[in-house]
Amino acid sequence: MNSADTFTCATGCILIILKMIRMLGRRVLTPVRALRCLSSATQPTPDPRMTETIRDFLDPGEYVEALAKRNINFFTGVPDSLLKIFCSYLLDNVDTDNNVIAANEGNALAIAAGYHLSTGKYPCVYLQNSGLGNIINPLLSLAHQGVYSIPMLLMIGWRGEPGKKDEPQHMIQGEKTGPLLTAIGTNFEVLPDYIEGAEEAIESAINHMKNRGSPYAFIVKRQIFGEYAQKKEFQNHYPLSREESINAIVQEIGEYDPIVATTGFTSRELYEMQMKHRKTVRNCFLSVGSMGHASSIAFGIALEKKSRRVFCLDGDGAAIMHMGSIAVIGGQRIKNIVHVVLNNEAHESVGGQPTVGSKISFEKLAKACGYGQAFTVKTKEEIAEAVKKCTNENGPSMIEVKCCMRTRGNLGRPKQSPKENKKEFMEFLSL
Repeated sequence: MNSADTFTCATGCILIILKMIRMLGRRVLTPVRALRCLSSATQPTPDPRMTETIRDFLDPGEYVEALAKRNINFFTGVPDSLLKIFCSYLLDNVDTDNNVIAANEGNALAIAAGYHLSTGKYPCVYLQNSGLGNIINPLLSLAHQGVYSIPMLLMIGWRGEPGKKDEPQHMIQGEKTGPLLTAIGTNFEVLPDYIEGAEEAIESAINHMKNRGSPYAFIVKRQIFGEYAQKKEFQNHYPLSREESINAIVQEIGEYDPIVATTGFTSRELYEMQMKHRKTVRNCFLSVGSMGHASSIAFGIALEKKSRRVFCLDGDGAAIMHMGSIAVIGGQRIKNIVHVVLNNEAHESVGGQPTVGSKISFEKLAKACGYGQAFTVKTKEEIAEAVKKCTNENGPSMIEVKCCMRTRGNLGRPKQSPKENKKEFMEFLSL
């Protein structure tokens, strides 16, 4: 690099730093804030004369109002990270009789069907595309034009959108979302990111539902909705976070005890706690997808490995999603499974929307379903005592851990691929 190039580079760096200082004022320059400022400093500013260079965002209030003007004012579904802003707006502005957070996506479609049967109006069902598996059966055997012909609007968050970086399980789902909807005969379009286009899409959906009497879907890409600050806060005040609870559990689990963890933050936190204490995750199956099925995976392992205590780290939203597995585990009387429900009363990993975890007792539910013993705990000491009581003679066992909503901003992700995790876990089970 010659002296002229060096001078140019240094000048550019100084200008960027000066811009960052002007933007920050007296605020502390954290690494994240610095990166954001660096990004905004180096990216070209859109020319206001060239409207095609300006990024559009759909205002959630305008969108919900556009639906309401067309008599669509009942919502039900399972929260999704890509629909977080939309769901936050609903929580603040739609009462709980007209915005029902369902146990799973199939339940949501059935609730929507009941609403249509009783009112003749079109409901709106929201979900992540990973929930399509739960919704296919009622879509085809209940709402389909060839069966009961029940129209409704579906809003489907498009995780794993082709061309966008995402986790492996979402990349598979994203690629198959459109073809899957086509295969089951559900018409769809991508929701536009500006209100005029969204209103045209809503009109198309209504014409379809009116004339064909069947569901119509909007696929929602990431960052479609503009910013919205949720006003209602759903907090609890239990002493431990989910990560602190997992940390306490890991320290009480034996070296040869397998652990199956549910999707989302739980698997990521278990990975970090295992690496902190044991430098390995060979005894952990990190279920990155298939929400609600971790307890059944653990149950299948416990059936074949009766000499080992098999732990399942579940979440309240995941346990509620497929609660029937609790009845099967209890009815089978498999003694060596320890079902831990980390109940923070929220879908925290997709936006913090509330579950019904604050209104039910997993301890009483487990006992009613035939679990040999069940506990509700809140502190490290109570966790340690409960884990010690969960022996292979007294199960199946349930430990409901009441924990607060709090997740580290620097929480990492597993370094293994799902296939590598599976291989190492199977080798561990064969010991």
